[in-house]
Amino acid sequence: MDRAQILLHHPHPHPQHHHHEQPPVVAHEILEAPTQKPVVGGIGLGSTVKIDFCSSCSYRGNAVTMKRMLETQFPGIDVVLANYPPSLPKRAVAKLVPVFQIGVVGIVLGGEQIFPMLGVRTPPWYYSLRANKFGTIASTWLLGNALQSFLQSSGAFEVYCDDELVFSKLREGRFPGEIELKDIVGRRLANSDISHMLS
Repeated sequence: MDRAQILLHHPHPHPQHHHHEQPPVVAHEILEAPTQKPVVGGIGLGSTVKIDFCSSCSYRGNAVTMKRMLETQFPGIDVVLANYPPSLPKRAVAKLVPVFQIGVVGIVLGGEQIFPMLGVRTPPWYYSLRANKFGTIASTWLLGNALQSFLQSSGAFEVYCDDELVFSKLREGRFPGEIELKDIVGRRLANSDISHMLS
């Protein structure tokens, strides 16, 4: 090896091939990636766990973590994630909040024309809103968005095992721990297996 090649970390020069020499034959072997074998008799086979969570509360990460843990602990189990919507009255009021926001912005920006068109004398409170247009619009927008977020959130993290409620954040007021949820689902699956054997 040449001194310059050592200093510059260059690889060895390739030897010159002559036309009468055949290049060495390299056997190409196709490597197959290991595939996960289908679960034949997994402990959770045939069972379904449904996790209903509040998607507007950013509980999706917790739900995905619990799903992975349950699928690892109970091979063959089907874990379904779904949104738990808020109650119908809360959803209806949440739909009205943007209408109110746009109405306030419209009144602040065009109230001098709107009130006379309606045949109403311009109310005195309008002048104080108009005097601080930016503050009124910004406050309406921020408070409206906060109210809408509150109304759209259910705060739920409900876990069902084969359509039976096994944990409720709404009732307990807290999230289940991973170990706690694993134990709850494990007991439920064990009871389910025993009842299938007896029948």
